[in-house]
Amino acid sequence: MGGDLIVHMPDAPRDEAHLRSLLDPEVRIVLGDADDVVDERDVLVRGVPSREEVEGSPRLRALVIPWAGLPGATREILLDNPGVAVHNIHHNAAPAAELAVALLMAVAKRVVVMDRALRSADWTPRYGGDTSITLDGKTVLVLGHGAIGRRVATVCRGLGMHVIAVRRELRTDDTGGPFEVHPAASLDRLLPRATALVVTVPLTDETKGLIDARRLGLLPERAVLVNVARGPVVEERALYEALESGRLGGAGIDVWYNYPKNESERTDTLPSAFPFHELDSVVMSPHRGGSYLADDTERRRVEALAVVLNAMARGGPVPNRVDVSRGY
Repeated sequence: MGGDLIVHMPDAPRDEAHLRSLLDPEVRIVLGDADDVVDERDVLVRGVPSREEVEGSPRLRALVIPWAGLPGATREILLDNPGVAVHNIHHNAAPAAELAVALLMAVAKRVVVMDRALRSADWTPRYGGDTSITLDGKTVLVLGHGAIGRRVATVCRGLGMHVIAVRRELRTDDTGGPFEVHPAASLDRLLPRATALVVTVPLTDETKGLIDARRLGLLPERAVLVNVARGPVVEERALYEALESGRLGGAGIDVWYNYPKNESERTDTLPSAFPFHELDSVVMSPHRGGSYLADDTERRRVEALAVVLNAMARGGPVPNRVDVSRGY
């Protein structure tokens, strides 16, 4: 096998032919269970591997998660195996950012409420005084200045909004750019400036419950919130109560607190213990920001995966290294 990079993919990609066409000749892909490759694989492509898959391969040097994020179960295994590097891919950053902006606009312009009224031949919202929010000239706080957050910030700036962003740690390229970028410690100071808060951070020990009742209270009256990150980043009860009381002007939510456990529950599972579905100020979306299984998204997935695998084969810097200790 010479200098080949042996990559084991237990789950075949939808567009296998496209993936193979993008890979360097040194990258050898093995699909399926393939017990005969366990002792030879250099790279495992799997989101939630078993402990045996990681610890039973003496040559394994990297795990590639074929999506963004680091599942909790995977993190626990990799914390015990620090010699295995972890990388992920951000192929769905564009559709997730687009949905975030769509939710922001739908909430600010009350699109769903107006649509529902007019479908019932009710024109009264037109004559009752417009309650929508004009975003031009307002401030949006993007919580998470990563692959998704940067795209959201760019679009919001194009809408005439003033953009401020928060990330875990500042980088050299964060200064002098088109946006204000601040470290996480500045969050409380920035929230009172935000007409809109868009949440794009990963769920980690540090971010769980990050937006709680106290921080929601720091937002200006009638501010709007969009969450395309993970539900528990925003405290469930606190968010509902802020919306139900009218203190928050609205929310666009793609990520939730309760999911179907099996196929039979897919048409009978409310996404929260609280009745968000009863609030006209809320636009609800069933965790579809990543455009899962859409043809274009799957094409982007294999293209992003090929970039990572080719970088490994060439021995150069490999993108999207995950800090396992911090969870992203």
